[in-house]
Amino acid sequence: RRNMSPKRDQEAQARPSRCPDNSAFKQQRLPAWKPQLSLASVLSSFFLIGAACLAVGISLILSTNSVREIQINYSDKCSDCSKLRENSSNWNKECYCSADFTLKEDMLGDVFMYYGLQNFYQNHRRYVISRSDLQLLGRDVNVQNSYCAPFTAYHNGTPMAPCGAIANSIFNDTIDLFYNVNSSVTQVPLLKTGNSWWTDKNVKFRNPVAHNLSSAFAGTARPPYWQKPVYMLDEEDERNNGYINDELIVWMRVSAFSTFRKLYRRVSRTRRFADGLPAGNYTFRFAYNFPVSKFKGKKYVILSTVVWSGGSNPFLGIAYTVCGTAATLTGFVITAIHLALRKKKTYFQKRGDSLA
Repeated sequence: RRNMSPKRDQEAQARPSRCPDNSAFKQQRLPAWKPQLSLASVLSSFFLIGAACLAVGISLILSTNSVREIQINYSDKCSDCSKLRENSSNWNKECYCSADFTLKEDMLGDVFMYYGLQNFYQNHRRYVISRSDLQLLGRDVNVQNSYCAPFTAYHNGTPMAPCGAIANSIFNDTIDLFYNVNSSVTQVPLLKTGNSWWTDKNVKFRNPVAHNLSSAFAGTARPPYWQKPVYMLDEEDERNNGYINDELIVWMRVSAFSTFRKLYRRVSRTRRFADGLPAGNYTFRFAYNFPVSKFKGKKYVILSTVVWSGGSNPFLGIAYTVCGTAATLTGFVITAIHLALRKKKTYFQKRGDSLA
């Protein structure tokens, strides 16, 4: 600094310093708490965590085991319809099949109907992004600038509504359930609405604003694999049409695995089904439209009840049980090591006293 000119000295002093402020926080002088781990505290932590996890895990497993569920693979039972659907030129030909089953015990409470798919990869990276969230919000967007390609528009320029591979591949089988008792057949009432998440139904999906739904979608066309335009998905309930159709909303929430199930219907608890599904003979009737043979897939229909912990999924209970068992075993191992070391220390102390 002796050779530094006064001007450069002033510039150096004016330059901001990189040293932290002389405060307790930046100089790390704040009071801190350092846990003093003792054998009692460590062992008690392991045993308490293990007991809590085991209790929760066993409760979840017992709860899951109380779920009543029946699953039917109808892709094999409907082999004739499957062969018909292999040829895309038969898209306008109807095909029906059925599957009989027997409930030996009543399925009490709320009963949910799911459809299941196997070997269908909704988690493919190009499939997952093939949608337009702005379009599903009911906004007027140019789908050509979205990730919907190649399901954006037809050759004449008419845009698809909704666009994208996810919407185009929607599950479109129709499943009805019939109860056979005393030589009579009663159709089980099923609810189409109320099966999607509230946030999806009220936040993420909106219909375009117009006087009526058909005019709202004027100038658009249905996706190529659809049989009806989006504003006619539910001809019985006008409030369940367009982008807020429950089946469309449920399908658009893609699955993380290639084998999955999605909620299709709920049994309406009315008349003789007020308490659920009574024991007896039942028949599923399928309008077979969704082909699965080309990707070596399978289709299932599932009837299931629910409990306080959810549906029939034992993963969470098994995970808690494994973690609780591991924590408890770790506590016993630490105890054994401590006793062995204490015994060894006592032995050497006694030997040292005898030598002295």
